[in-house]
Amino acid sequence: MTEPESITSLETKTRPWWLRIPLTLQIVVALALAVGLGIALGAGNPSPSNATLITNLAIPAELVLKALRALATPLILVAVLHTFMTTNIPGTAGRRLAVLLLTNTTAAILIGLLVANVLHPGSWGNITAPTEAQAPTASLDPWGLFKDAVPDAILKPLVDNNVIQLIVIALSFGIVLRALKSEQIVEGKAAYQPIEDVIGILFEAVIRILNWVIALIPLAVFGIVAKTVAEKGFAPFQSLAAFIVAVLVALFLQACYYLTRVQIGSWVNPIAFLKGGSDAFLTAFSTSSSTVTMPITFEVLQTKIGLRESSASLGALVGANFNNDGTALYEAMSALYISQILGQHLGLGQQLIVVLTSIFASVGAAGIPNAGLVTMTLVFTSVGLPTQYIALLVTVDWFLDRCRTALNVMGDMTVSALLDGKKPRHLDEA
Repeated sequence: MTEPESITSLETKTRPWWLRIPLTLQIVVALALAVGLGIALGAGNPSPSNATLITNLAIPAELVLKALRALATPLILVAVLHTFMTTNIPGTAGRRLAVLLLTNTTAAILIGLLVANVLHPGSWGNITAPTEAQAPTASLDPWGLFKDAVPDAILKPLVDNNVIQLIVIALSFGIVLRALKSEQIVEGKAAYQPIEDVIGILFEAVIRILNWVIALIPLAVFGIVAKTVAEKGFAPFQSLAAFIVAVLVALFLQACYYLTRVQIGSWVNPIAFLKGGSDAFLTAFSTSSSTVTMPITFEVLQTKIGLRESSASLGALVGANFNNDGTALYEAMSALYISQILGQHLGLGQQLIVVLTSIFASVGAAGIPNAGLVTMTLVFTSVGLPTQYIALLVTVDWFLDRCRTALNVMGDMTVSALLDGKKPRHLDEA
């Protein structure tokens, strides 16, 4: 996903030529060069004389991960506040929209966890845990979780990267600011406008900084893949291949869930739904951006599928700010996958924590490529998983990001179809 188009076009004009090359192509080239270097450095049997060089190859990935961890919490905070301040949702339709979004996201996470528990992709290969990695020790403590949700200080969750406390603060301020804005609009006042402008500027600022970090991902991929191939050969990537298969299976099952809901809850035929939305799906996959795809989604919902403008608007434009089912599914599966690699499988209580954290983290996933990597750090830390492994997931995220973005768009379209009900638009016109 990408940031708003106006920001994207401005930055595209000012970036050096090598940064205008599509990120996917940069990552593919980095992967090819990294494999070649890894083979040259030993491919699992490295020379002791190259030990320092091989170790230093991981430095870019470590720096990118540190930057992602640092930016994850402010991203969640400003994204939630920005959404509350700028999104216009009617009352009754808004409540139904909220229920649909929460239901779809929860279903996506449960499907992801089910597939990960059944296929167990973390046991298909051999990946050595980082020396600093710690096995997850979190357990289900509802009262402790409730107490920990209230921070000791307003800024403490930003420092501690505590996602639960951060969400409590973001939702509290977001709801209050939204209520104050509504009251002032009724009274003809505009005192809320400076706060809304500040939040909007902060949101754009975080997005721009994240774009700088994202620009370094090909370098991080080059380093971590070259180091992995040099030290351990290709054995670790067997497990990653299993992870890709598991995620694709889960995404397919979620797509089937969407089509079933469309069949049962709307007048739209699922086959017509797929055909009519093909342009949006292909655009989402090719651009890895639900934001860029948004106008196309809005258009095909009305012209090719035949939904009412109000339903298309709520699902494709409003709901898209909250609906990131593919991202939530991916983050939950990633957490379980890493726990399987460590040999410390997450229990039911820990998986419940993953569900809750993934739901909130997916809402804060910004409109940028590989946004799931940013919020994934919060999901991992919520159950004590080592974030060092995210560097390894970076090597396949460029592909899975496109797949889950297409699913996000399909989720937006599903919500629009369900909001449209069981009566076609042409019957209204008749």
